[in-house]
Amino acid sequence: MRSILSATTLLLAALGFATTVSAQSPAVSPAEADLAKQQAAQQQSQPLNNQPVWREVRSGLPQMTTQRGRETDILIQPQGQTWRALRNGQVTLWGGWLLVAMVLAVAAFYWRRGTIPLSEPPTGRKVRRFSTGERVVHWATAVSFCVLALTGLVVTFGKNILLPLLGYTLFSWLATLSKTLHNFVGPLFVVCTILIFFMFVRDNVWQRGDDAWIRKAGGLFTQGGHVPSNRFNFGEKTWFWFGVTFLGIAVGASGLVLDFPNFEQTRSTMQIANIVHLAGALLFIVLSLGHIYMGTLGVAGAYDSMRTGYVDETWAKEHHEYWYEDMKSGKIPADVQPAPTTSARMA
Repeated sequence: MRSILSATTLLLAALGFATTVSAQSPAVSPAEADLAKQQAAQQQSQPLNNQPVWREVRSGLPQMTTQRGRETDILIQPQGQTWRALRNGQVTLWGGWLLVAMVLAVAAFYWRRGTIPLSEPPTGRKVRRFSTGERVVHWATAVSFCVLALTGLVVTFGKNILLPLLGYTLFSWLATLSKTLHNFVGPLFVVCTILIFFMFVRDNVWQRGDDAWIRKAGGLFTQGGHVPSNRFNFGEKTWFWFGVTFLGIAVGASGLVLDFPNFEQTRSTMQIANIVHLAGALLFIVLSLGHIYMGTLGVAGAYDSMRTGYVDETWAKEHHEYWYEDMKSGKIPADVQPAPTTSARMA
């Protein structure tokens, strides 16, 4: 009994000593102790004012969290508001007006000039301009590009333009369909862009006549002002390098970053990729309108080259004279279809 009383006395003495030492020990950090006093005083004078807490949360500095991963300890990223304002503000606004301006410019050019005809009658003899493989890759690229352009425009401008017209239910279905198509067709477009680059790069280098084409703007603004060129004129080469190659890489690479977020991209990376993708895609669509116009309504016979692979001999001579001369001289392989006979025409 006496030993039990002695042990109890020692335990109580130890607890009393620890309590005294703890009460007399200073704070681990004087700055933290001072901040705690300031917060306590603020809660007395300004209850429910958590501005200091939210200032620390919005600072972008790592905080405490139970979720492990990249940026999971960043509770609020203030740069997200900057991205949102830029995406929904300057990029969308100026990109939209640029798109409208290009549509009006193409319409005005067609109203003023119309379809550019051949200056001489067609001969009926057909010259092969594109192989079957080239046309398949081109049409795959063109179709995937059009799907991406239309669905991207719905996602970008649909909330402001289509939603008031269609209503919430129909627009939600359209937006969901557009987003799904956009995400799945995007990788196909990247593959097609790579194929079309290696397929046509050898004919899109600087060649004789390109400087003359630049000085005369390809004869677009003068009657009968065709300028000799090779298989592709300088305008088509510009579209190939700046449009298909540069913008194709920028839009494709940024699109893959957005399409596959499971590779632990940071929020900052996703925001930058989104701005690059949106700005590049809008510029891509604007320039494509000129390319599509020249390949369909702008120049008589141009659409046949990609539809059938063949163009009339007169067309080849007027629009790509150097290329035509190289075929006639045997420098490059030529595939010529003779003009149909009278009986074949009647049939």
